[in-house]
Amino acid sequence: MEFEQIYSTYFESVYRYIWKLSGDEHIAEEITSETFLKAMKSIEDFRGDCDMRVWICQIAKNTYYSYMKKSHRMVSVDEIEIQSITDSNAFIEEQIGIQEEIRQIRKILHMMSDPYKEVFMWRVFGEMSFKEIGALYGKTDNWACVTYHRARKMIQDRLEENDDEKRV
Repeated sequence: MEFEQIYSTYFESVYRYIWKLSGDEHIAEEITSETFLKAMKSIEDFRGDCDMRVWICQIAKNTYYSYMKKSHRMVSVDEIEIQSITDSNAFIEEQIGIQEEIRQIRKILHMMSDPYKEVFMWRVFGEMSFKEIGALYGKTDNWACVTYHRARKMIQDRLEENDDEKRV
């Protein structure tokens, strides 16, 4: 496959994935461009062990995390989630509560172990199907579905634990 074809086939997936991670259109554009430059330079290293989309998204994720470390910024899912979750007429108290919950979810997610963390991120931020996620790990779509729901349950349980700790 020629690189132009790779670029046109996977650009949208990479861009959406990074946009969901960063919550920033400009960062997504910058990281997507850098991702394809890196992929072009290392295309001969691609062994074909996984889907090309997965390989490029891994490069994108690593590029994004490197960018965040360099700029000393926190991964910001808050703005995206708050915009999609809150009604413009919602009370400020509700918005603050939602912000806090999203911050907790982000913190929990970063402490989770693989494959739960990765499967959850591929599903939510990468918008991948369970079939695609299963193929990434050399497993079935059922495995991906179960792993995703276990990750969700872990997040819910930890949120409940945090609520219980606040009440004490």
